[in-house]
Amino acid sequence: MPSSQKPSGQQNAASQAGLSAASEMALTSLVQRAPLASSLASVFKEKGFTLALVGGPVRDALLGRLGNDLDFTTNAPALESKKILQKWADNVWDTGIEFGTVAAKRSETTVEITTYRSDTYSSDSRKPDVEFGTSIEGDLSRRDFTVNSMALELTGATPEFIDPYGGLIDLANKVLRTPNTPENSFSDDPLRMLRAARFASQLNFEIAPEVLSAMKEMADRLEIISAERIRDEITKLLMSAHPRIGITILVDTGLAAKVLPEIPQLRLEVDEHHHHKDVYEHSITVLEQAIALEDRLGGPNLVIRLVALLHDIGKPKTRALIPGGGVSFHHHEVVGARLAKSRLKALRFSSEIIEEVETLIALHLRFHGYGDGEWTDSAVRRYVRDAGPLLDHLHVLTRADCTTRNARKAARLAATYDGLEDRIATLMEQEELSKIRPDLDGGEVMQLLDLKPGATVGRALDFLLELRMDQGPLGKERATELLHEWWAKQNG
Repeated sequence: MPSSQKPSGQQNAASQAGLSAASEMALTSLVQRAPLASSLASVFKEKGFTLALVGGPVRDALLGRLGNDLDFTTNAPALESKKILQKWADNVWDTGIEFGTVAAKRSETTVEITTYRSDTYSSDSRKPDVEFGTSIEGDLSRRDFTVNSMALELTGATPEFIDPYGGLIDLANKVLRTPNTPENSFSDDPLRMLRAARFASQLNFEIAPEVLSAMKEMADRLEIISAERIRDEITKLLMSAHPRIGITILVDTGLAAKVLPEIPQLRLEVDEHHHHKDVYEHSITVLEQAIALEDRLGGPNLVIRLVALLHDIGKPKTRALIPGGGVSFHHHEVVGARLAKSRLKALRFSSEIIEEVETLIALHLRFHGYGDGEWTDSAVRRYVRDAGPLLDHLHVLTRADCTTRNARKAARLAATYDGLEDRIATLMEQEELSKIRPDLDGGEVMQLLDLKPGATVGRALDFLLELRMDQGPLGKERATELLHEWWAKQNG
């Protein structure tokens, strides 16, 4: 425990009582939720090694939310841990063995066991230097936050709760502090600054002032961290219970400018003559409203959260002041789709996620051409076709994108969208919109027009598809007649 936090004798007694109670609470939670942990500890003990539950699982056990993924630390070399796990577990994988980590799964429980160690980054390296240690106290000192620097030693005569940095107190106070000075901690691993924002979102915790100060001062240090690690932290933050908290922290500390610069740029200047919505606040609200509608997508959904956050990032580049007052953002959906694609590609998101986010951002204004419900069947068909398998995502995004405080306007927009969804459902039932195809296939076109495979066949199929969109099902006879008319004009 840092000297500034050393308790008095009376405080120390209270602290010891707290540790004892915490040990009982964590052990009870562990036994109830992860009974295999004790059998694993017995095996390590038989071989003469220590084993302690450590980090996030201890924190979660104390919060009553322990899952089936357990992290342990040990004095056993990684090869010894692997030998033990090969006899204890159903499956073992050692992809992290050079860093002292071996993972395994038994039944529904996944365990990750790491030899005592410390990780540090040099000033310009993306790879940590790993040093193996000899004590659990040294191992805990290297961890990111005090609430993750607690351990439950399982191989002694009785389980022992270990908390050298006051993590239990910080857990009770819902605050994130570092075991060491934040400057040293973030220098050792700059990704911890993003993790602070992520944990604040996941746990609904505050970040200690000195930690926030260090995050602001050391934002540039993120440049040495790989895009993949940054992507994973952003993903975890977005998928948390309170992403607003973490996003706000990233923006306020300057970290967002390093990893998602399009987000702080949404805080557009507003002068007294040209008024418009706060685009940043609007985007966060859309994200929260999309999360509230995620049941329509089967639960938490990364694509819809990314789209909701990024859907208006084209506005800063398309902002134009209208004479006499007002602001326009013409074609910001097109620009935003391109910017999102570039940013997500730089962060190494999968091509599938990038394509889906790009498509939805490009389509997010389409509904507003619907007006008061006068869309033709042709327009509805195109709406469904362009959304494709992302139609439900587009429904959620469009509804979430209504953030007006005017209750009457909001109700009118919701009712209008209800009408559109009803129209879609009716046409779906009548025409199977999701499977729209031309009334003739490529083989039939080639036979009717005596063509060989090539671009002309593609143009003919495009013509037939447009007819199908405009007029609905034609039938082969009518489609053939119109195809011949089109072909005659092509060769007239």
